[in-house]
Amino acid sequence: MIRLRNLSLRRGAKLLIAGADVGIGPGQRVGVVGPNGCGKSSLFALFTGALHADGGDVEVPQGWVVAHVTQDTPDTDQPAIEFVIDGDAELRALESELAQAAAADDGERLAHLHDRYGLIDGYSARARAAALLDGLGFEPEDSARPVREFSGGWRMRLALGQALMCRSDLLLLDEPTNHLDLDAVIWLEGWLAAYRGTLLLVSHDREFLDAVVGAVLSFERQTLRLCTGNFSAYEAERAERLAQQQALYARQQREVERLERFIARFRAKATKARQAQSRVKALERMERIAPAHVDSPFSFHFREFPGSPDPVLALDGAAAGYDGVPVLQDIKLEIPAGARIGLLGRNGAGKSTLVKLLAGRLAPLAGHRHEGRNLRVGYFAQHQIEELRPDDSPLAHLARLDPSTREQALRDYLGTFDFSGDMALAPVARFSGGERARLALALIIWQRPNLLLLDEPTNHLDLDMREALTLALQEFEGAMVLVSHDRHLLRTATDALMLVAEGRLQAFDGDLDDYREWLGTRRADGRRRAQTGSDRRGDDNRREERRAAAEARQALAERRKPLLQRVAALERQMAALGAEKRRLEGLLASADFYNGADQDQVGATLRAQGSVSAELDAVESEWLALQTQLEAISS
Repeated sequence: MIRLRNLSLRRGAKLLIAGADVGIGPGQRVGVVGPNGCGKSSLFALFTGALHADGGDVEVPQGWVVAHVTQDTPDTDQPAIEFVIDGDAELRALESELAQAAAADDGERLAHLHDRYGLIDGYSARARAAALLDGLGFEPEDSARPVREFSGGWRMRLALGQALMCRSDLLLLDEPTNHLDLDAVIWLEGWLAAYRGTLLLVSHDREFLDAVVGAVLSFERQTLRLCTGNFSAYEAERAERLAQQQALYARQQREVERLERFIARFRAKATKARQAQSRVKALERMERIAPAHVDSPFSFHFREFPGSPDPVLALDGAAAGYDGVPVLQDIKLEIPAGARIGLLGRNGAGKSTLVKLLAGRLAPLAGHRHEGRNLRVGYFAQHQIEELRPDDSPLAHLARLDPSTREQALRDYLGTFDFSGDMALAPVARFSGGERARLALALIIWQRPNLLLLDEPTNHLDLDMREALTLALQEFEGAMVLVSHDRHLLRTATDALMLVAEGRLQAFDGDLDDYREWLGTRRADGRRRAQTGSDRRGDDNRREERRAAAEARQALAERRKPLLQRVAALERQMAALGAEKRRLEGLLASADFYNGADQDQVGATLRAQGSVSAELDAVESEWLALQTQLEAISS
C-alpha cells in the first residue's frame, strides 16, 4: 500500500503540499487532479525518486516496480518495437543472461532461465509490443523504423508504449492523452481497464477519467484529498462542499441559470437524432457539475459577429495533400451557417489536412473551395502557439490586432482568460504550453469569426479552462468544425459527426458511443486478417503457456474474489456514511439550525454525527486491512 504521511513539498519558494496524509491501496486506479502548477507532476517525481520530500514520508512497498513515461526519447537508430520492448527491464536482463549462458554452454542455467522467461511471458513479448504499437496508432511497417525518424508527438507515443510494456506494480501517467487521437484514447481506456497494478493518472479529460479511475486525489489549498468514486462523483462531492460556502452561492446560481437558459433554447431546436439527444444529456450533466467550477478564474464569451453567409464555405470535388500527393480526394462538403461539425478518424487519416484546406492554408490540388461573402475564419492549430511572439506580452499581441481599442478594454478581456495584472504585460516566452494555448484562443475569439476551425484546442488546457471553453462554444452562434480527442467537448459542442478515413470524407451515422463500437469492430477485423496471414508454428506451445497462465490467474482470482466483494461493499458503505456525515455537519454549521431547533433536536443531531463518524472510522479501518490482505495475495 502507498502511504503519504505528513507530507510537505516545495519547489523553490513555492509550497505545493503541506502536511498531507493519504493511503492508496494496491490495484486502485486514482485520478490526480488540480489546476496547472499545483504540484501534480512534482508528486509523481517523488514516486520516481527524482524529487525528495521537504517533510514527512512517501512509502511505496519494497520491491514494487514503478513505470512512468520518460520525457526525453533518445535520437537513436533502434527500431521502434525494440525501443518499446526495452520497457520490460527484467525481460531484457533475462535475454542478456540467456546469451551469456548459451555462450558458456551452461545447460542447467539455460533451463532455469528459460523457465523464468516463460513465466514472465517472454515468448509473447514481441507480440505484446506490436499490439501496443498498433493500439497507439502506428502502422505495421512502423515497428521496424528507427526511433529518430519519428516526430516529437510520435516519440511521446513510443515512450508511452515503453511504459505500458513494463510489467509494473505502480504506473504513473501524466497527461497520456495529450499526443493521442481519439482512436488511441479509446484504445488506451480499454488497456488501462485491464491493468492489474496501481495506477496514478493525471488527466484533464473528464470522460477518460470517468472511464478509468475509481478514486480521485485532488490538490486543494496545498493539501491532498482522496475521494472514492470516478471524476463525476468527485465533482458532485466538491460541488456540494462549495455550495455550502455562502460567498460562492450567488455566482453559482447565476451559472446554473445561464446553463438552464441554454438547455431550454437547445431543446427547442433539437431533433430526435442520437447525436442531438446525446448532447442534451451531456448538458443536463453539466448543470449538476457547474457548481464545482464556480471558483474558476475563466469566464469568457464569443463576441457577436456582423452577420454570416449561408453557406459559409463549400468544397466541391476537392483534393488536399502535400507536394502534389493527395491525402484526401473528392471532398464534397457544404457548411451551413451555424453548423457544428466534429471530425472523427485516426491520426494521419487527414483531419488536420482537411481543416487546413477549409482555413485556406492549403490550396486544393483538385476541385474548388468556395468562400461565402464576408467570411471571417478563426483557425486554431498547435503550430499557432509557436507563432506567438516570445518577447511580446498578451496585451501587445491583442493591441496589434485592434490598435483603436482602449487599453483598459483589452485588459478586461484578457482578464477573462486569467491574464490579469502583471501577467497581461509579461513576455510570452515565460508562459507554459497551457498559457500560450489560452492566449491563442483569446486572440482568435477577439477577431469575431463566423466560422471556427479548431484542431485539438484542449491540448495543455486544464479542466477549468476546458469547461469554460465548452460553455463558450455552446453559446457560439457561428459555424464550427472541431477536431478533438476530448469526447466531453465533442458531445456538448457539436451536432453532427463526419468521418475521415481511407482518403475520403463522409457523414458518420451515429454518436461517439457508436464510433467506439465501430472502432472495436474494425480493430477485431484487422486482428483476424493478421492472424490468417501469420505463421502458426509454435501455436501448441503458446496455447499451453496461455493455459498455464490462465489457471494461475484463475486461482489468484478465486482467492481475491471474496475480498474484492467485501471491499466493494465497504466502499459503498463509506460513500453513504460520508454523505450522511457531510449532511449532519452542514446542519451543525448552520446558524439557522440552532435558531429553529430545540435543545433535544440539537443534542440528537450531535449524537448522530458522533455515531456516524465512529462508524465511518471503523469501516475505513476494515477497508485498509482488506487492502493489505489483497496486497499480500498479489505479491
